[in-house]
Amino acid sequence: MHKIQTLNNISVAGLERLPRDGFEVASEMTHPDAILVRSAKMHDMELPASVKAIGRAGAGTNNIPVPKMTERGIVVFNAPGANANAVKELVLAGMLMAARNIGPAWRFSVGLSGTDEEIGKAVEAGKKNFKGFELPGRTLGVIGLGAIGVKVANAAHALGMKVIGYDPTITVKSAWQLESSVKQAVSVDDLLARSDFVTFHVPLIESTRRMINAERLKLMKKNAVILNFARDGIIDDQAVVAALDEGKLYGYVCDFPGNLLKDHPRVITLPHLGASTAEAEDNCAVMVADQVRDYLENGNVTNSVNFPEINLPRSAGVRLAIVNSNVPNMVGQISTDLGKAGVNIIDMLNKSRDNIACTLLDVDKAPDQSLLDEIAAIPGVLSVRCLGCGG
Repeated sequence: MHKIQTLNNISVAGLERLPRDGFEVASEMTHPDAILVRSAKMHDMELPASVKAIGRAGAGTNNIPVPKMTERGIVVFNAPGANANAVKELVLAGMLMAARNIGPAWRFSVGLSGTDEEIGKAVEAGKKNFKGFELPGRTLGVIGLGAIGVKVANAAHALGMKVIGYDPTITVKSAWQLESSVKQAVSVDDLLARSDFVTFHVPLIESTRRMINAERLKLMKKNAVILNFARDGIIDDQAVVAALDEGKLYGYVCDFPGNLLKDHPRVITLPHLGASTAEAEDNCAVMVADQVRDYLENGNVTNSVNFPEINLPRSAGVRLAIVNSNVPNMVGQISTDLGKAGVNIIDMLNKSRDNIACTLLDVDKAPDQSLLDEIAAIPGVLSVRCLGCGG
């Protein structure tokens, strides 16, 4: 029986992927095998030695101490792309709201008073202040062409926009899904200089922190619009407000309100709604529950932010799942110990990522505990599980 602890409310659609005959799921648990989490902060948590996996029901993992988990041999999963449609729709809404001055116009309408006749006259007199523009023919620049960025780019193309993208690490899978008419920018600066709208779909890491600053704002077209539904900190908000006040930028739409932004007439701030749909929450929970289950039952790793992707179809025999430091001769030492104990390897796969490696072995018989302890004692081995003998 695998024990799963939840730190937040996880969608029932995801929890249903963990059958009751094999999984115990609860919010309070002393020795969980895995943890499912959404937004709970885990940096100061003391995790028991029993934890083997953490599943983040979302894309970002800023609330999880990933390097510390890697050192302990704990795999961290996320759910990339599960909320992509939700974010895509909000980006499109943001472009439309900015182009048609929906925010200022709404505030104007809410502030009207008097009789219906007086309000009608005020509307006719005031509507000229909110004249907007249409999207077809405008250029959208998309920085980051992962699951979300590709959907945004393709949807904007369908609306008649010109689209350019920048992502030096774009995957083959994303490239295949991208509309052929999407043009490539050679750099962030190149994209900024050519775009009427710019949207960001990158993680917040050191290289993306304040990616848009005062210097880069100078490169942008006059009356451009910036949209940030990715992460707070990618945009230098003070520099953007200064550009808005100077008339350089037309508008700023983001998911991260603050005192500097929330009352600005040319800013639309939303309360972090990017993935806040029932469908996105279900999709994220289902994806991450499936990944955690596959890891606990088979040792396979899919969509991890710190472990290599590894998938070995189950063959006959018993499976060993080993996590170890990525150092020379690790597989040799493991196979030597198995051979000395008379355990034959039927199938094997080893994958590494940076300083961590995973080894899956299907063997002809279940090793006894003394052999498992011997493998666990190899310098660099972080965990050993026998998946066919109760481990």
